[in-house]
Amino acid sequence: MSIAPRDFRKHFANGGKVVAGWCSIPSTVTAEIVARHGFDAIAVDLQHGLIDYQCSLQMLQAIGVGVTTLCRVPWNDAAPIMKALDAGFTGIICPMVNTREDAEKFAGACRYAPRGYRSYGPTRAARIHADYATTAADLVLSFAMIETAEAVRNLDAILAVPEIDAVYIGPADLALSLGYAPTMFSTDAPVLDAIATICRKAKVAGKIAGIHAGSAAQVRELLDQGFEFVALSTDIRLFTTAVATALADVRGTTARISGGQY
Repeated sequence: MSIAPRDFRKHFANGGKVVAGWCSIPSTVTAEIVARHGFDAIAVDLQHGLIDYQCSLQMLQAIGVGVTTLCRVPWNDAAPIMKALDAGFTGIICPMVNTREDAEKFAGACRYAPRGYRSYGPTRAARIHADYATTAADLVLSFAMIETAEAVRNLDAILAVPEIDAVYIGPADLALSLGYAPTMFSTDAPVLDAIATICRKAKVAGKIAGIHAGSAAQVRELLDQGFEFVALSTDIRLFTTAVATALADVRGTTARISGGQY
């Protein structure tokens, strides 16, 4: 059962956890399907997905107003952050937050004054969220992506930014930055240690600990490890796996899944 946007922050405060769907395909049809299958929340990926702003708006409409929907923006840039919030997304996942200054820049774009510098013009958001001007600060969640060695070194300073609500680990980029193969299934001790450290420090700081997972088994492992927000693979990967597996069943062969983790 999806968590309504106004209940999302309370859900974490009460000790709840979230399994999120991840949309990378530029389609209202696939977005609607993902949203109807019981994920706690949905993320729409404008960074590595194939989706542009206009398509993301249409997907947001197809997903529906009762589902907490986050946008991973292309970069730490105020313009796409503000446009995504004005469209009605209630959370932002921001890539490559490496320093306190990066975190302040990102968080400020998510909040109206005096808590930030977001420009007021919630064109669609105000139509679907009552009293938006006064409730947006508590409605919107800011997820800072921790995915580099630099970010790990600066983690305490990033977590000290009051308007950062959560951290979100990009496992592949984190592994790459630490000198290992970019994978969501790393077995390298330094990568696993960094992931555990990020989770632990986030919880001590009172922030939500989030991460991307490549399989259902990994989602369960990460939730057991203490993460509170875990995204399950991507729609592209799930569709590719389903097609390859079904065809292999027909032919009596082993599924050949193309595209690596994506």
